Amino acid sequence: MLPQEESLDILIELLLQHGYQKVQNIPIDIIRKLALIIIKENAFVYEKKFYRQVIGGAMGSAFTLTLANIFMWKWEKRFVHRVKVSKEIY
Repeated sequence: MLPQEESLDILIELLLQHGYQKVQNIPIDIIRKLALIIIKENAFVYEKKFYRQVIGGAMGSAFTLTLANIFMWKWEKRFVHRVKVSKEIY
């Protein structure tokens, strides 16, 4: 399950870390707002019932896949830091 708010925070962290204030002339605060809409406003129909996804992201969404990869970038970064500090993998 992809934590929605934390994932968006990490997206912004990644952009800032790589020196982006804008992406294709779109400010990163607007990018975060648009990403929030994509994540929070996902809905689907199953057996004639309407559902809104409130946790995680849509499994088939290219954006959710990208956001999950960015989330894992942060997780791996923390892991590598711990390994370097402790000089142990286990």
